[in-house]
Amino acid sequence: MIGEQVLQQELIVAKKKSAKPMLWISMISMVMFFAGLTSAYVISMKRDDWVSFDLPQSFYISTILIVVSSITLFLSQRFLKQNKRQLSLSLLVVTFLLGIGFIWQQYVGFNQLKSIGLFFTGPESTVSTSFIIGITFMHVLHLFAGVVVLLVVIYNHFKYKYKSDDMLGFELGAIFWHFVDLLWIYLFFFFSFIK
Repeated sequence: MIGEQVLQQELIVAKKKSAKPMLWISMISMVMFFAGLTSAYVISMKRDDWVSFDLPQSFYISTILIVVSSITLFLSQRFLKQNKRQLSLSLLVVTFLLGIGFIWQQYVGFNQLKSIGLFFTGPESTVSTSFIIGITFMHVLHLFAGVVVLLVVIYNHFKYKYKSDDMLGFELGAIFWHFVDLLWIYLFFFFSFIK
């Protein structure tokens, strides 16, 4: 009986030690994926059929939303460490809603591109719009995963699974969310200045 408890405690400690490195490894692979896509974008700019255009207005709005969401998540984590659970949970829900707002603004941006005749595929598509929509859509998928992570963190927070001295799940979710935030900021500036 005591041996089983000791083994269980050792497994929990090992899981905690491996969780962050595994997350960092997966994020590094995502960075390499997007670096490859943006490199292909730069190389394709030399094509004769390359079309330059300004980013949709909604991409600017979504950038503001995701930056604010990182701030609210940071504050939520800070308040949880101070045992201000209700304030922390409220800010966590605000972060989730801002994430949903980001996804919505990306959808609006895709429609704005369509409204000016820029499509992802088909006879009216261009290489540049296919790249921008494709890369942005891949980011939205990663952010959607982040929204799911936020839902899990909210649920666990609501169930009192996090304490000021035991916040591993919260910390992992926050690291991933801040990562997709920084990734979007990189993509936004990349598309804004490299046309």
